[in-house]
Amino acid sequence: MLSEIVTFIVNTVSDWGYFGIFAMMFLESSFFPFPSEVAMIPAGYLAAEGKMNLFAAIFIGTAGSLTGALFNYYLAVHFGRNFLVKYGKYFFITEESIDKVEKFFKVHGHISTFSGRLIPAVRQYISFPAGLARMNLKEFAFYTTLGAGIWTTILALIGYFVGKNEALIHQYTKEITIAIILLLSVGIGYYIYRHKKRS
Repeated sequence: MLSEIVTFIVNTVSDWGYFGIFAMMFLESSFFPFPSEVAMIPAGYLAAEGKMNLFAAIFIGTAGSLTGALFNYYLAVHFGRNFLVKYGKYFFITEESIDKVEKFFKVHGHISTFSGRLIPAVRQYISFPAGLARMNLKEFAFYTTLGAGIWTTILALIGYFVGKNEALIHQYTKEITIAIILLLSVGIGYYIYRHKKRS
């Protein structure tokens, strides 16, 4: 059953092509809870099969993530927190999730738009506090692109080297996520230390 589902997903990504990757990653990065693994791992597998270009898939996936993040950013800028809380519930956005990412953004500052892109359950919503804080758009785009680019590259490479082995994909995705969180903890701690030292 699981093998059939994976085959269906791979075929769907193949049929939709690069536009499908862009659309899926846009949704994943905006308010819709769509897993990026569904788009990028099959894209990597298709690249290994010679049916897609790996670098093009990563570029398109990153562009989709950035566009979705900008969508959230401008929602927050133009409509504010009350709008997000009032209508977000219809798109699986809870006040608790907004509070969570606001706290994350407040603690870690602008770099959280980079680190947040690599943390599950945070990357979809980290653009909201950035927009509410009126973060500089160029900085926001830069950090978002950097974080999204790393994440899409990791997923695409998993698909490229592991293929349709569901057990290995699950194992490596989990281990890589844990490793990323540990590395980010060290990096953010060092960033905060340097920032306080300069202050």
